[in-house]
Amino acid sequence: MKKKIAILGSGIIGLCSGYHLLKKGHAVTFYDRNEPGSGASYGNAGSFSDYGAVPLNQPSIIKNLPSYLFSSFSPLSIRWSYLWKIIPWALQFLKNCNEKSMRDTAEKMNDLLVFSLSEYDRIFKDVGVGDLIEKKGALYIYGNENKEQVAKSNLLREELKIKQIVLSKQEVHDMEPGLHPVYAGGIYFPNSWHARNPKKISDKIFAKCLEMGATFVQDEIKHIQSNTLTSENNTYAFEHLLITAGAFSKQFTDQLGEKIPLETERGYHVHFKDCEKMIKRPVCSLDSGVYLTPMEQGLRAAGTVELAGLKNPPNPKRIKYVTDESKKMLSNLPDPYDSWLGFRPTLPDFVPVIGESKKYENIFYAFGHHHLGWTLGAVTGSIIAKLISKDGVNLNFSKYSSSRFS
Repeated sequence: MKKKIAILGSGIIGLCSGYHLLKKGHAVTFYDRNEPGSGASYGNAGSFSDYGAVPLNQPSIIKNLPSYLFSSFSPLSIRWSYLWKIIPWALQFLKNCNEKSMRDTAEKMNDLLVFSLSEYDRIFKDVGVGDLIEKKGALYIYGNENKEQVAKSNLLREELKIKQIVLSKQEVHDMEPGLHPVYAGGIYFPNSWHARNPKKISDKIFAKCLEMGATFVQDEIKHIQSNTLTSENNTYAFEHLLITAGAFSKQFTDQLGEKIPLETERGYHVHFKDCEKMIKRPVCSLDSGVYLTPMEQGLRAAGTVELAGLKNPPNPKRIKYVTDESKKMLSNLPDPYDSWLGFRPTLPDFVPVIGESKKYENIFYAFGHHHLGWTLGAVTGSIIAKLISKDGVNLNFSKYSSSRFS
C-alpha cells in the first residue's frame, strides 16, 4: 500500500532511505533547513569503510581519559565548558568501554557493514556516479606505541572475517612512498572505496529521488507531534515520519517523549589545494586520528573527535591539530585553504538507532551512525524502507531499536 512519508533530514541516511521508499512506490517529502547533503554528509572523510566494525568504545579509552581531558592536541578533546553537560552521556559511554561491550558493538556494526558496499552498488549504478568513486582500498598506519592496540583490533576483525592485510614498514612505503616514515607498520583494507566528492554523490541521489517523484521543503522544523511538523510559520501534516536528522535528531525524539542519549562528536576537515596526487588512496593515522583522502577539492584531512555540543563555535586548536598532524604524515603540504566543522551523531554504545519509535507506530528513526554514517547510508535506507513497508527483513533488527535505552 502506498504511504505518504515525511523524511526529516536530507543527509546521506535520509536520501538513501527516500530512494528506497520511492522504489517501493511510496510518496516521499524531504524536510530540511539546509540543502540536501550539506552537513556531515558533505564534510566527512569520504571513505566507504566496510571494515569499520571495531568501535571507539575500547577499554584503552579509560586509560587515556586524563590526557583527553587536559589536552587540546590529542585525537579526542573535551571542551571544559561542555564537560558538565556531557557527564550523563559520558558515564553511559564509559560503561561500554569494556571488552564484552566493544565486541557486542563490533558484531552489530559488522552485521550492517557486510552489506554496505553491495547496497551502494545498486544505488550508484542507478544514479550514475561511477566517475566519483575510487576503489583503491584504504591504508591505516601506526607507530610503535600503538602496536598492542592495533594487534587486538586486527584479531577482532579477523574473527569477524573482515578482509585486511597487515603491512610492514617497507610495505607501507612501497604502497604510499610519499608518506613521511613516521610509522612502524600498517593495515590495508583492499575492499574499501572512497568518494572523490561526497557532495556530488549526495546531489546525484537527491536528483534521482526528485525524478522518482519526491518533493523537498526547505524549512526549519522546530516541533513534532504524532502527525504534524511545525516550523516558525508553517505546519505540515504527515501519515508516516522518518527522522534522519543526524546529530539534531535528539531535539525531536525528546519532544516525542523518548529520551534517547544521543550526543555530538564534532569533526573537522581542512583542504590542501592541488595536493590530491600526493597519495593514491585514503590514509589514516591511528596515532592521531587524522584521515587523508584525495578528492576533487584537493587533499582533504578530516577526523578527530571533539565533545563540545552543537552550539559552541569552531575550535581553532582542533583545526591546527588536524593541520599539524597532516603535515607530519606528508612533509611538503602547504597551509590549508579552508576549514570546516561538522557534527557526528553518536550513542553511548556506538550502535545506531534504526527502527520504529517506541510510542508511535507511524514514526521511525535512523540516526546515530557516528563515524560510519557515510558508509552505512545505503544499507540503512534499505532496512528502513523494508520496516516501513512491512516487507520483513532477514536479520533481527530489534538490536538497533531505541527500546534498548528504556
